[in-house]
Parts: sequence; C-alpha cells; structure tokens
Amino acid sequence: MQENNQNKNQNNANIEEQDINHLMQIRRDKLKELQLEGKDPYQITKFNRTNTAGEIKANYEKFEQKDVTVAGRIIAKRIMGKASFCTIQDCDEKIQSYVSINDLGEESYKAFKTWDIGDIIGITGFVFKTRTEEISVHAKSVTLLSKSLRPLPEKFHGLKDPDLRYRQRYTDLIVNPEVKKTFILRSKIITKIREILDEKGYLEVETPILNTISGGATARPFITHHNALNIDMYLRIALELNLKRLIVGGFDKVYEMGRVFRNEGMDIRHNPEFTMLELYASYQDYHDMMDITEEIFSRTAKEVLGTTKINYQGQDIDLAPGWKRISMIDSIKEVTGIDFNEINSDEEAVKLAKERNIEIPDKTKETRGDVISLFFDEYVEKTLINPTFIYDYPIEISPLAKKKKDDPRLTERFEAFIGGREYGNAFSELNDPIDQYERFKKQVEAREAGDEEAGMMDEDYIQALEIGLPPTGGLGIGIDRLVMLLTDCASIRDALLFPTMKPLNNA
Repeated sequence: MQENNQNKNQNNANIEEQDINHLMQIRRDKLKELQLEGKDPYQITKFNRTNTAGEIKANYEKFEQKDVTVAGRIIAKRIMGKASFCTIQDCDEKIQSYVSINDLGEESYKAFKTWDIGDIIGITGFVFKTRTEEISVHAKSVTLLSKSLRPLPEKFHGLKDPDLRYRQRYTDLIVNPEVKKTFILRSKIITKIREILDEKGYLEVETPILNTISGGATARPFITHHNALNIDMYLRIALELNLKRLIVGGFDKVYEMGRVFRNEGMDIRHNPEFTMLELYASYQDYHDMMDITEEIFSRTAKEVLGTTKINYQGQDIDLAPGWKRISMIDSIKEVTGIDFNEINSDEEAVKLAKERNIEIPDKTKETRGDVISLFFDEYVEKTLINPTFIYDYPIEISPLAKKKKDDPRLTERFEAFIGGREYGNAFSELNDPIDQYERFKKQVEAREAGDEEAGMMDEDYIQALEIGLPPTGGLGIGIDRLVMLLTDCASIRDALLFPTMKPLNNA
C-alpha cells in the first residue's frame, strides 16, 4: 500500500513537472516574440515609480483623481473583452488596476492581454474607487518591465510545504505575503535594539568571524582552511572574547550584533548560523545585565508591537519589567523539593541522578555542578513560562563567569527564560587571569578526552586579562529566538530568510 502511494505521488510529481515545463515553454515563446518585435522587457533599466500601493491606500483622499505611477508583480488578472482588471503586488501592498482598450489603444491593450501572472509591470493612471469601493488605478499606460518565465505556485496548494518554502523563499514571499511581515518586524526589532543600546552609550563594533582559536562558548565549531597562511581557522561560535579585549583596551561599553556559527544539530530552535547580540559594560555586574535584558525585551515589544503582552504559540506572556528572579538551586527545590545546598559532594549528586534516572553523558560530567544543571534541564526549564531569570550557575558549566564570593562552587551568571526556552545568557565576567587560565586548562582536558564542544586555550586572552579587565557585566541574546517570540514563529526557520537546508541532490 505504501509503495503504491509513493508511486502515485511520484506520478503526480512527474505530471506536475510536465505541466510546468509546458507553461514555461509558452512563456519563453512569448518572450522570444517580444524580443523579435524589439520589445525585450529585460532591456529596460529603470522605471520611474512615484508611489507604492500602501501609500495610496493609506492616503486615498490625498491621491483621489491624481495621477500616479505604480509598479509590481501581477498576482491576479480578469479579462473582459475591451476592459480588464488586474491586481499587482509591490513591496508593501497590492492594488487593483482598471485597464481598457479605450485608454491604452488597441495595440497596447492586445499586448497587455497576453501578459501572465507573475510578470512585473508598471502602470500610470489616476486613483479612483470602483463601485465596490475598492481603491484602484485607472490605467492610462502599462509597461512590461520583466517577464516571469516560471509560473508561480497556486496560493492554496502550490507552496504550503515548509521545506519548499524555505528553499524558495523568494517565491514564498510572493505567494504568502504574511511571511514578508515577519521579516519587516525582524528589521524593526533589530533597529529598536540598536536604538536602546545607542541611547545607553554602547558603541557598536565589529570583530572577526575567522579566528585561529574557537572560544567564548561551549559548542562544536566549523573549521576552514586559510590557503595563504596554510592554517586551519574556525568560524566564530561567540563574540565574547574579542569584545572583552576591547573593554581591556579602554572602551567603556561595547556591543556587536552579528552572525555566529555552530556545527551542531538542527531543530526548531537551532540553525548552524544565527544572529547573536553580545554587549559588555565595564564596572557593572550580572544584576545590571538583568535590568538591561528586561528593558530590551519590554521596550522592543512595546515600541514595535505596541504592547508588552504577547501570545506565543498559545501561551499568554507579559514582557513588562518585574521579571521573576530565582537561583538555579532554589528553582530546582521549588519544582522537585530537592535542595542541592544540602548535597555537597560529587558522589552524592551522581547517586541522586541515578536514583532519578537522569543520564550523565560521560565521566567528565560526574560532578555536583553538572548534575545540578541536568536536574534543571529535566525538571525546571519547561515550567518557566513567564519571564524568569535563573541565576547562580555551577562553575563547571560557566568557564567565563566570576565566582560567587560566598560560594565559589557557583558563578555570577544568569539565563533568561520565557515560554520554557532560554533567550539570554549573562555573567559578571571573570577578570582573574590565573583563575581563567585554570578553567581554560579544564576545558582543554575535556577536549582531549573527546568533548568536541569544549573550549581551547587562548593564551592571548589570558595576556589581555593580565593587562587588566575591569569589573564587567556581559550579556548575550539570541536575536532569532527573540524574533520568533515577538512574531509567534514556531520554528527558527520561519525567522530566518534563508535557513540552512540540505541540498536536494544530497537526500
């Protein structure tokens, strides 16, 4: 039965491909005829558009009976003898046009009737309302600006497969206009974040994507080769270490918003390349970073969406300041009743993990701190629906954060959780070069033991710390996840214009 279905689907696909090839040949024949007549649309280099459809529709009183020139892609067409209607879609809206033989003349009107859905055209005419009150352009002239040689998929059946939508984002944006709104909001979100940080005196900088050492996070890097230098290099997995070098150099507050790359698995929350915001401020700590995190999320939502109250995948969430703040150990106690303040040895912690059937990935993770982290992941994270700061992380999972004065087994680190997912990570930055060197050594040992995500020794960064890093607060926020949250995208692929995809010929 399954084989029959597969054969049926393949046959349907073959028939569909034959139909597309037939339609494409018809369009190519039309193009050839235009070229023979000296009317090749691809030779047009410029078109003087005066207004967009959105401008006209939003200000009808201003444009009524006024001449305008619009341009866009034909998405609908209705031929009625000597008069026709067509609808074009431009960068922000769609608008209808009335086209008649009396206005265009017989030759131009005849040419217009041969144009296809998907063709890009320009229209000059005056703005009016039809009997049904639809704002339209009464065409005085029409111009073919680009010939579409491949038919657009039919809206309700042709481009709903997510995999195809991500591969052909250009078509997705045409056929599913709501997708474009997500990316317009993404741009506004990024602009607002920059405004907030610029207001607070942060300087935006750029740091290298290619590095000779992989560091700043726990992740498996992408490796490439520099031919001229004959050395392997790593695409950055974080922005952290170079930004903190700039704090050493005397900048007070810096930030970077840019692509980072991690050679890891892919799912609805992870893409191999993604956009990260990292910021660092001298003479601040992780409590200050909590404050700015609240402000970035709440102000961005308020000023871009008009409210701090959102609904993400069916969950009502309020991003207004006043987020819950609780230590990792207390959050575990709150959910499970287990108090890790009463568990003081690695052996006790590992025993408890086995009793709860929590799998420890390898021998290097058989520590109290790693077990605390595993308990949090298993029991607590999914419960954190309303915005919550989880702070004071075990030192074993925080190689770049400063130790707590009253308990050196913990660090001054927090993560921000919303809807059961992590959205931000921050530290009171470790500025003790001796301590940092020892932690790097442990990362190297873990790497040599087979942990491909463990960090490397960065001698130059140790040297920078020896010059002197002031007390510093640092914060990282995944921009793609923030966009997902504010635009209600279920998958990170819906928040990326061009997500990473496996090649079709490599299936």
